[in-house]
Amino acid sequence: MTILESLARAGAVAGYTIRNPELYVAALTHASVANTRLESNERMEFLGDAILGLVVCEALYQRFPDWLEGDLTKIKSAVVSRKVCAQVSDSIGLTDLLRMGKGMSEANGVPGSLRAAVLESFVAAVYLDAGFEQAKAFILENMGPYIEEAAASAHQDNYKSQLQQYAQKHLSATPHYESLDEQGPDHSKCFEVCVTINGRTFPSAWGPSKKEAEQKAAQMALQELGVADMETATPSSGTGESAGQ
Repeated sequence: MTILESLARAGAVAGYTIRNPELYVAALTHASVANTRLESNERMEFLGDAILGLVVCEALYQRFPDWLEGDLTKIKSAVVSRKVCAQVSDSIGLTDLLRMGKGMSEANGVPGSLRAAVLESFVAAVYLDAGFEQAKAFILENMGPYIEEAAASAHQDNYKSQLQQYAQKHLSATPHYESLDEQGPDHSKCFEVCVTINGRTFPSAWGPSKKEAEQKAAQMALQELGVADMETATPSSGTGESAGQ
């Protein structure tokens, strides 16, 4: 594939008319075929990684105003992981546009680290060529489904969030958690917690931290209430707990 053909396809991937072709040539050039490392996509990868993280963080911050940093961090880490970035590169055709040395491919194709890196360098090229809003639109269009998937997974494991959403919607009440007991030495304590809703106290649960005990107590309350995992990914309350606890 010629440089011109690559640029034409790069423009289609970017979703607008490229203004500075040199940026995209650099973004698609691995150090193994560049004259110097400064002419490769390594510096752009550094910039693109920061932009990608910012856009995903802003999207999560805006969408989930009641989630605290523990939940948001886990979702962000999943979305910007090397695995996901490599998948996005494959799906939008960036992997095919990457210029690299003949010895860089593995038996199963292009290494995941290179596929992920070219997405980051391409984000930087869009940003430098067309500005932040264009880069943001590009990221959200292509990473949106992964944000949805990671958020849904995090919410399904956050039993306190599910219980509070259910209680507020169906019982017009807010769950209250009470610490009942703690045992063990200071460096290895276990905590017993129960949850009460509208005066009804549900079975208590033990955990290695109060947060985990609360999550387990919430899970037991959901089971007693006969509530299946809720499909929505947006909790109506802030629990402050990390997903999966």
